[in-house]
Amino acid sequence: MNECLTMFMDQNQGKKSPQHFIDQIFHTRQEIECTGLQGAALAYFVSEIQREHNRPVLVIVPSPRDAESFSEDIRFFSEPSAPPSVHFIPYNIFPFKRLSYHNETAAKRIRALYQLSTGEVSPIMVTTAEALMQKLIPKQEISDYAELLMTGEETHRDTLIRKLIAGGYTRSAIVEEPGDFCARGGILDVFSPSYPDPVRIEFFGDMVDSLRFFSAASQRTTAHLDEAVLLPAREAIMKMADMDPFIRRVRKHALLLGLPLSSVTTITDRIRDEGVFPGIESLISLIYPRLDTFFDYVPHQALFILTEPGSLEKAAKACQEQIMENYASTCDEGRLCVEPDALYLKWPAVMEQIERKKPLFIRALPVLTSPSESQARCSAHFSIENNSEMTATLRDSREKGSLLLPLVQWINEKKEAGYATVISCRTTSQADRLRSLLQPYGIAPELSESFPDPGRARGSVHISLGPVSSGFVWEDLCVALVTEQEIFGAARTRRKVPKQKIQTGLLAFGDLKTGDLVVHIEHGIGRYEGLVKLDMNGNANDFLLLCYKDNDRLYLPVDRMSMIQKYMGVDGFEPILDKMGGSSWERVKGKVRKSVEKMAGELLKLYAARRVRSGYAYEKPNGSFQDFEAGFPYEETPDQIRAIEDVLDDMTSPTPMDRLICGDVGYGKTEVALRASLVAINACKQVAVLVPTTVLAEQHFSTFSSRFEAYPVQVACLSRFRSSKEQRKIVEGMKNGSIDIVIGTHRLLQKDVSFRDLGLLVLDEEQRFGVRHKEKLKKIRSTVDVLALTATPIPRTLHMSMMGIRDISVISTPPEQRHPIITYISEFDDAVISEAIQRELKRKGQIFFVHNAIHNIARMASRVKKLVPEVRLDVAHGRLSEEELETVMLRFMNREIDMLVCTTIIESGLDVPAANTILVNRADRFGLAQIYQLRGRVGRGDEQAYAYLFIPSESVLGKDAQKRLKVLMEHSDLGSGFQIAMSDLKIRGGGTILGASQSGHIAAVGYDMFLKLMEHAVSELKGEPVADDLEPEINMSLSAFIAESYIPDIDQRLSAYRRLAKMKSLREISDFKAELTDRFGKLPAEAVNLLLKIMLKVLSIRAGVRRLDLADQHLALYFSEAHQKNPFGIMDMISTDSRRFKFTPDHVLKVRLEKRGAGMPLAESKNILKRIAQSVNN
Repeated sequence: MNECLTMFMDQNQGKKSPQHFIDQIFHTRQEIECTGLQGAALAYFVSEIQREHNRPVLVIVPSPRDAESFSEDIRFFSEPSAPPSVHFIPYNIFPFKRLSYHNETAAKRIRALYQLSTGEVSPIMVTTAEALMQKLIPKQEISDYAELLMTGEETHRDTLIRKLIAGGYTRSAIVEEPGDFCARGGILDVFSPSYPDPVRIEFFGDMVDSLRFFSAASQRTTAHLDEAVLLPAREAIMKMADMDPFIRRVRKHALLLGLPLSSVTTITDRIRDEGVFPGIESLISLIYPRLDTFFDYVPHQALFILTEPGSLEKAAKACQEQIMENYASTCDEGRLCVEPDALYLKWPAVMEQIERKKPLFIRALPVLTSPSESQARCSAHFSIENNSEMTATLRDSREKGSLLLPLVQWINEKKEAGYATVISCRTTSQADRLRSLLQPYGIAPELSESFPDPGRARGSVHISLGPVSSGFVWEDLCVALVTEQEIFGAARTRRKVPKQKIQTGLLAFGDLKTGDLVVHIEHGIGRYEGLVKLDMNGNANDFLLLCYKDNDRLYLPVDRMSMIQKYMGVDGFEPILDKMGGSSWERVKGKVRKSVEKMAGELLKLYAARRVRSGYAYEKPNGSFQDFEAGFPYEETPDQIRAIEDVLDDMTSPTPMDRLICGDVGYGKTEVALRASLVAINACKQVAVLVPTTVLAEQHFSTFSSRFEAYPVQVACLSRFRSSKEQRKIVEGMKNGSIDIVIGTHRLLQKDVSFRDLGLLVLDEEQRFGVRHKEKLKKIRSTVDVLALTATPIPRTLHMSMMGIRDISVISTPPEQRHPIITYISEFDDAVISEAIQRELKRKGQIFFVHNAIHNIARMASRVKKLVPEVRLDVAHGRLSEEELETVMLRFMNREIDMLVCTTIIESGLDVPAANTILVNRADRFGLAQIYQLRGRVGRGDEQAYAYLFIPSESVLGKDAQKRLKVLMEHSDLGSGFQIAMSDLKIRGGGTILGASQSGHIAAVGYDMFLKLMEHAVSELKGEPVADDLEPEINMSLSAFIAESYIPDIDQRLSAYRRLAKMKSLREISDFKAELTDRFGKLPAEAVNLLLKIMLKVLSIRAGVRRLDLADQHLALYFSEAHQKNPFGIMDMISTDSRRFKFTPDHVLKVRLEKRGAGMPLAESKNILKRIAQSVNN
């Protein structure tokens, strides 16, 4: 009998258990094949093998998606203290392109390779066929490069910077992603692949004075270190000693390829100038005469596990074909490239290496093999059930109203049979919900952070936290696992990305560029002409130079920067500059103020009238509501929970609801509407959802239908895509009450439409309806509950002032689990485009190709079609009729086409989960906010999303500006989505809330001024008049500025000035001082003076002082009585010491300061301001 069978069978006992198989797995000298294993059961099996033998295991899967899913499953079954599995990922693009490999991907790979080369092996490694084929940088090179830094030890700073550049690091203004470094004086910031956070190295001369981690988000220190290891940023290290041999090999190879001398010179010059340039990894075999493979890095005692060998071979073959295609097109273009064999192993060679390791082959189903193969390989079949039957029964029972009964029966059966029964929940809130739903049935599961030990958990029920791909029942091991998706219905789930948020605030999007229009509170619209340093009476200060009509100039001190805002108006309207000190600005402001007051008045009347009417008070939500909540596949954000509670409170009160839910696309507004709909339906009321376009109607119809699928709820969609007969049937159903929820466009407002008992009206993007429709809505509004949804941002200040006029809930927390979008910046390159499209088509996805020029969009579409003939594409732009546009959009949504070649018209609320690749031509012509809008179109499903930004080589966009685009595209969790959207959505905001179009007024005074006037009008109507903000002028004979040598980057310097100008408390100033010291080192004297000046400004605001003059021993204060509660309170202070204090006839307080010496007048002025503040404003 062969040894495998003895492993798995025993003459006396019959079949042995899987546990016995796991015990014996390393004791056979044959290849082993297991069948019946897939999904989470496979991960459980692998984790048991590793736990039993404590030897490294390498699992090879067909695709990156499989690798990610397997890693997630392994994490679920691992003990909390176990080191995480190493996921060695392939690059997302193939070689032979003028394109850098993605730095985040490069960092993950280098970290994994370094761990393997130093023997810090994780117990479980996961990789793909493609990653195994690629040849790698020699192991020794990574070990030799690794630089250990220790505090108190000498390291030559400039030598270290040269080493970073050789290792592929990029110098940047602010360190945000792996591979960035930034040198400022004695501080060096480095984002090394070794760590999840960047490292700040502070030098004292050539000695490392301190090492600390800092957050890429806030740029502030998070922890101190004694030592740190720096690794290369790319898989190609260009040491000075290797440069000449590399150039010689490049020349020799170029001659063999017959490349012209001019292009060889261009390449060699580039190598000399840039060292590690984008795409150098495609020439790695010319840098290192001998490359390693992944097999050289993997520990020799590792067990190799191949899942689905047929799929692995297929993936390898596809990879080889794509590489050959790229190679051929690079040769055709006459560019330098090496043979694919120099960079990749062929799959037979990979298999030859693997077979030497006596691998374990895993297949879901047995495959017939020849008798000789069967003898050479031993096989074992495991019988494992999936939960599909139970899931189907659950769905049926929910329709019958018995909700969780089948689950309860299943749990009880498994419990009685002595199984360890485990339910997986992604979040604590979902686990709590499930426990409360099971409680009435007498089931009280234990909650555990990780998967329980099956031996100890037999006969009991557990809820384990964490995502897992699927449930299973493994009888031989007495383990039964069911997932929350299997219980509440399969749902798209987002993976948690522990990625930290990138701090866009440090390079604010409102950053002024020379030539931008600005609005000054007193002087109106001018043009910003840059930051200038003026020397007055021996004191230097920074000023913003503003130009007005007739070339009048205004020099605005940086500490009064909040007097101006960047002008944001309306697309297509270019305002004229105002005359400085003229009356035109005040006239325009007065006109806008009148119109705004009238509008706010009407609104207030409407609100008051609604408050006295009574509507229907719904009952508090019951058990079925809880079950419905549990069907929501994501963790609700705090804002979302608050919005849902607001809506439920409104609905259970007798006053009719009229609430606006405001939140960016994808922030979960629809879920709020779904839950409100359920409350209405439970009270036997009907729900109407009104949307501006047919495409949105179809999208909402599919969302509502799938969420209410398991409930006895009839959902219908009334739009022009339904035939006349269907429309008549739906209208009849609304009349007789057989339809519970109807979703439609303004067709719902036509005369033939009526309801049996309408309880809730949901309005999506109300501002997009015409005046006539709004009048009709006003009539409906008076009697039913209205819930309006909008993705147009509402500024916080306006939201605050609207309280008591309109009920608004803002959802501003982004959904945490959105994947960052992997972004590439490249020149327009046919090879990049065709590979990106083919890659997306292979995974059955869809693509957006954004080309923002209508005149040649058709030509671009046919060029793309020529590159990838199999792609089904269509074109969408603003010159199509509404009907044509909707038809194209709908075809894209229904997956009848793979690719949409379009302008930026892409429907703002459109949710196409299958679209996960976006290509943007001439990305240098887009504003940051437009890019932000575009990035919201992809990365909304399960798949990893990719963005390709094409920028011509002659583009004026500098390195840092390109990086801003890339960072913005990648990180959806900017949280600043709202600020960005506001800055550029040009600007639909104020009008939305007020239900009126205000574009003319916004264009006249700019958005910020319009908001300010709006807020004032509303507050005055409410009887809470507000004074204008006080912007004190501080004059002191000191140089106060931030030197270029201290913060070299102009954008960051302006940003620092803006933050200082907005400060309202002394605490903010001391925090900012600590931040500057942390990020840039010790403050120069002028910067300290600037902080002191801001301190005087903050205290002046508190004391109601509009101007302060401090010279030598004299202080003069000019007051603003509008900003003092008790202006006469100051008299007591003056009368106590009339020798020092004098009030002039024109109301200026003059003070003689007594203390002399450095800093004394400042300290004394500070105390005087504090005393005045107590007297007049306490």
